Amino acid sequence: MSITKEQITSVKGRGFLLNRGTECFSGRIVTVAGLFTPDELHAIAECAEKFGNGKVIVTSRLAAEIVGIPFDKIPAAEAFMAERGLHFGGTGAKVRPITACKGTTCVYGNIDTQALAKVIYDKFYIGMRDVKLPHKFKIGVGGCPNSCMKPSLNDVGIEGCRVFSFDRELCRGCKKCAVAANCPSKAASVVDGKAIIDGSKCTKCGVCVGKCPFGAVPKEAESACRIFVGGTWGKTQRMGTRLNAVYSEEEVPAVIEKVMLWYKENGYVKERLGAAIDRLGADTLEAAIAGDDLILRKEEILAKPLLER
Repeated sequence: MSITKEQITSVKGRGFLLNRGTECFSGRIVTVAGLFTPDELHAIAECAEKFGNGKVIVTSRLAAEIVGIPFDKIPAAEAFMAERGLHFGGTGAKVRPITACKGTTCVYGNIDTQALAKVIYDKFYIGMRDVKLPHKFKIGVGGCPNSCMKPSLNDVGIEGCRVFSFDRELCRGCKKCAVAANCPSKAASVVDGKAIIDGSKCTKCGVCVGKCPFGAVPKEAESACRIFVGGTWGKTQRMGTRLNAVYSEEEVPAVIEKVMLWYKENGYVKERLGAAIDRLGADTLEAAIAGDDLILRKEEILAKPLLER
């Protein structure tokens, strides 16, 4: 192989990965949670024809990967896409491309997933792209507990939910309870002529909201977010730890920033966030993000070298 290890490494951090068995590379074009305009899709197709082998594949992180780019054509491909407002990236021990489901338009979506993903993308993928972390840091946004985007398997996962109320006094003990009939997790049932909701089973998916014709579960229910931290998948699996609090969409970026700063300060090089949480305790992380100390020490934390074992 005429391509050297140094050359492979030099472009990997820019979003180009060597294609197995060849001397060509795949380059990842990153946008906000895989949302492309028609003009951007045309530009990607043109780039694939000019500099690659004409093929494009969408990655699991919703980047568009142009396949078969020769090493010497990488700079030209980068310039071509930059002129059209698109950029290669998505690799390295830092914030990875933000993923989100189609909760913005999905009938089950409890939050505007694409709008929240845009805020997270701008603040972290772009705004903190130069921050070196102990390992990769994946952020996923899901619109409901159906978990299509698997938020609980990201370093930070956001899951849209509905914070609703249940007024048992308004329950008339219908022979067929509309709330129980619509509850996908079987958290609602009728006991002694009155509906009850088992909080240990309820996922706050919001499907039952407004279903009771007598207003026991009213139509008005606040959208909110549950946050999972430390999820991983692959050779090592760890289900994300769900934080105790429920957050508004506006609060989510601050929580992510605190978690990231905690990880930057406490994680060892090549240690994923989940492993750091298991080593130090979830309660330690919860206590750290409850206040604003991490934000107040942000510049100090970012300036520190990463911990080595």
